Amino acid sequence: MSTINFPAFTMPENSAALSIAERCDSHLARVLAAGEFAVTGELGPPKGHDPEVVRSKARLLLDCVDAANVTDNQAAVVRMSSIAAGQIMMAEGVEPIIQMTCRDRNRLAIQADLLGAYALGIKNLLCLSGDHQSCGNHPGAKNVHDIDSMQFLRMMKEMRDDNKFQCGEEIQGGGPRFLIGGAANPFADPAEWRPYRLAKKAIAGADFVQTQLVYDMERFREYMKRVVDMGVAEQLKIIVGVGPLKSVGMAKVMRDRIPGMSVPDVIIERMAGAVAGIDAEDKAERSAAWKAEGIRICIEQIQEIRGIEGVAGVHIMAIEWEDAVRPIAEAAGLLPRPAIEA
Repeated sequence: MSTINFPAFTMPENSAALSIAERCDSHLARVLAAGEFAVTGELGPPKGHDPEVVRSKARLLLDCVDAANVTDNQAAVVRMSSIAAGQIMMAEGVEPIIQMTCRDRNRLAIQADLLGAYALGIKNLLCLSGDHQSCGNHPGAKNVHDIDSMQFLRMMKEMRDDNKFQCGEEIQGGGPRFLIGGAANPFADPAEWRPYRLAKKAIAGADFVQTQLVYDMERFREYMKRVVDMGVAEQLKIIVGVGPLKSVGMAKVMRDRIPGMSVPDVIIERMAGAVAGIDAEDKAERSAAWKAEGIRICIEQIQEIRGIEGVAGVHIMAIEWEDAVRPIAEAAGLLPRPAIEA
């Protein structure tokens, strides 16, 4: 078997003279700057305009996370605006991290929407490319992709740190002081080069990244070793995606159909073994057993992740299962969350 000789790489010195907490004024920024192990969650807005859906989900996350992602037309399906949902969350006491994709907006719309979001008090941003529109409920829609996610990160850094729009024009009153985030997929092909892509995001302007769901701890340790050795973990905060599995079927779909996912056989075997001895016709009991095992696995993985060098926190993605976040966070020793004054 041939050995890949990776090119030598050293992160350039961080040109920002200010710390994260000084550049940004969000609670999540202060948690990360203080060196606390951060916890973020996720909230999917409804396919409708009922604010109570957002409020009820936000209440389940209250005091369990330092901030929570608000997805932007996730899976290319039309949903309530992430900015509107984020403001509803704030009223419930949960700090939002609004997602925004390059798929649906050109650079004018992105900058305009984010100036508005910051004016409403939203202070955390996740810059994404977005799922292809063919995956969603409007497959005939035209994508935009006027800029890509790297350019998006750079544009937001320049707006914040240089007080300039992407065209170079000065922003009246100064730029929005967002905590700027991106996404990372440690195992996407070609997996050997993923640490370099993470380094590019750090250079482009990301303050933090949230990873795709991680179930393969052995491979993730190898990934993080390279990230640390390259100096990337010193330049941005790495928040690792974790999530409870609901069934053995869900685990197999993630393993077999989701690009960049790595679900070891031992996880599949544990989920399958969770219903051993339970009548196949008893769907409610089987579902409860799968969910209980999925939560146990998630807790164990969080505890293991906390010991990996370079990791700054976990991103708990309990997809349409927000009431699982509190028991996971509590059992994993993540509660109470730190109270850091502004």
